[in-house]
Amino acid sequence: MRRRRYPPIGDHGLIGDLRTAALVSSEGVLDWFCAPRFDSPSLFASLLDHDRGGYFAIAAEGPDPVTRQLYLADTAVLVTRFMTEDGVGEVVDFMPLGEAEAPADRHRIIRIMRVTRGAVRFGIECRPAFDYGRAGHGLEVDADTARFTGPEVSAYLQVSGPVRIAADGAAVRGEAELGQGGLAAAVLTVCHDPAAAPPEPMTAPELRRAFLATYDHWHRWLSRSRYRGRWQQMVNRSAITLKLMTYAPTGAPVAAVTMGLPERVGGERNWDYRYTWVRDASLSVKALLDLGLEDEAEAFRRWLGARVHKGGTVTGEPLQIMYRVDGDPHLGEEVLDHLEGYRGSAPVRLGNGAAGQLQLDIYGEAVFALSHAADLAQLAGYDGWQNLSGLLDWLAGSWDRPDEGIWETRGGRRDFTYSRLMCWTAFDRGIRLAAELARPADVAGWTAARDAVFHQIMERGYSDRRKAFVQHFDGDVLDASLLLMPTVGFVSPKDRRWLSTLDAIESELVSDSLVHRYDPGESPDGLRGDEGTFSLCTFLYVGALARAGRLDMARYAFDKMLTYANHVGLFAEEIGPTGEQLGNFPQAFTHLALIAAALALDEELDRSGR
Repeated sequence: MRRRRYPPIGDHGLIGDLRTAALVSSEGVLDWFCAPRFDSPSLFASLLDHDRGGYFAIAAEGPDPVTRQLYLADTAVLVTRFMTEDGVGEVVDFMPLGEAEAPADRHRIIRIMRVTRGAVRFGIECRPAFDYGRAGHGLEVDADTARFTGPEVSAYLQVSGPVRIAADGAAVRGEAELGQGGLAAAVLTVCHDPAAAPPEPMTAPELRRAFLATYDHWHRWLSRSRYRGRWQQMVNRSAITLKLMTYAPTGAPVAAVTMGLPERVGGERNWDYRYTWVRDASLSVKALLDLGLEDEAEAFRRWLGARVHKGGTVTGEPLQIMYRVDGDPHLGEEVLDHLEGYRGSAPVRLGNGAAGQLQLDIYGEAVFALSHAADLAQLAGYDGWQNLSGLLDWLAGSWDRPDEGIWETRGGRRDFTYSRLMCWTAFDRGIRLAAELARPADVAGWTAARDAVFHQIMERGYSDRRKAFVQHFDGDVLDASLLLMPTVGFVSPKDRRWLSTLDAIESELVSDSLVHRYDPGESPDGLRGDEGTFSLCTFLYVGALARAGRLDMARYAFDKMLTYANHVGLFAEEIGPTGEQLGNFPQAFTHLALIAAALALDEELDRSGR
């Protein structure tokens, strides 16, 4: 079976069961999958090493079949189509969903082969590589079941229909020859216990029930969304993607389902994003509420409230910038030097050393999220309010410090304007909540801190020479994170200083409507190489243009940005010079920002009567 050595990062669809997820290329190759959780060791990781990473491929045999990939509308059911000289076949991929609150002891990937015209011969190859390819495994093949036994989990491949499988070294190969209307299936079940008994093979009726249950689940879930705007298909896909990237037992979303995918091919900016960033997830709360997805917003708010209550960070601060999905603060970073990296992009990092950084903006984002809680009565309860007010009391004496900033640079601490902005946001929302909920608080102290931050930003964070708010107090570098200034209410979207900042960002950070987060040449970040434009920043730019009344520019930039989505509507972290997706994939913050931009643009277009 032929495989491209490294498919483009964006050449994938995403499936998942709300505890973990898998990527499937447009050639039918499942080349990224970790279990039992998003941040667990991988079983398939050929995206990071073609030879050592492991993969699970199902594809039509024959000379150069034409492939197409799509989702069944408004679901997470992925269809990969193969058009050959002899017929048209499809592989339907999905993961059944369990009970939302309970950690699952088994995870299933169901891959159904079917032929819609003529006849197709499918080739099957399953070659797991446990623990990022560091661990060997045992293999037993018996009729229609193959058992792979790894160090901490076991995996069972079970086939049904006219499928033959056999061992091939440490892998299993097989084939299925199907005529028009023919069906076959390959089901991979991962069990947490390596000694677990094999699951019962799924019968044809059970496969059909699993498919219909998954299909119906996504339609029911999406029916809760209130969005009926101009970009419903893209907003719906982004909402489903965010849901797929959320760990259901805790409500914590991961930043991406992958690790180690490069921001520049061949470069060293290759991070592990399978964790929950306080910033990213906090800013998602308002967008989710605006869509009508209150349960997801409240689940994260509860997770965040637990982090504020428990403390126990590796930094000794009240919060740290990221956690594992279960709230564990330990994310030690190591290099997997046995993996060559995507197209030779090394090092491949496991864990994330930035968890120990000081980033003061997270307190503003956390309070911003909590202030949008639907259940303010719970927030106003004695314990909840004590935790929140205690956090703000601490911040009142701790905000005026250099930190590493939103972009997690490794070039030293600075007085970043965005960090100050979000400290202002924390005090501003805390003052409002104290009044709204009639709760005891050091409002005078919080007000003094808020006003001090405000004056500091206006006096030191604004450059008269550049006529713009700048990245940090010691230079004139521009920074796209400041596009959130009007969103949090620090400035009016039509304020004179803000409009000149928007002009400066457009002049220096925008390239054909795509936005760089900053210029690493002007503001060295301690890393070699350059990077693409940041998709998050482009969508923030659209929102800022819309709120500033520049609707034609905003709509054109938004529509152009949508053309950079991959074939099934997904975005990675960055866009490269020739339009390729770069960085970890898909990225939650990008899809969140897409939703927020669509909502802002719809609102402003409606207000203008367009």
